[in-house]
Amino acid sequence: MINVKNLRKTFGTIVAVDNISFSVKKGEVLGFLGPNGAGKSTTMRMITGFIAPDS
Repeated sequence: MINVKNLRKTFGTIVAVDNISFSVKKGEVLGFLGPNGAGKSTTMRMITGFIAPDS
C-alpha cells in the first residue's frame, strides 16, 4: 500500500507539487494524467525516493 499525504515540492519560487494526497491499495493500478509541468514526474520521483519532498 502507498499512502501519500500533503506532499509538496518547490524548486526555488516554482511550486511543482502542492499539497497532494492519495492512497493506492495493493493490486490497484494508478495513472497520473495532466499537462506538461503539472508535477506528474516530480510526484513519482518523490514517491520512489529519487528526490526529497519539502513536506
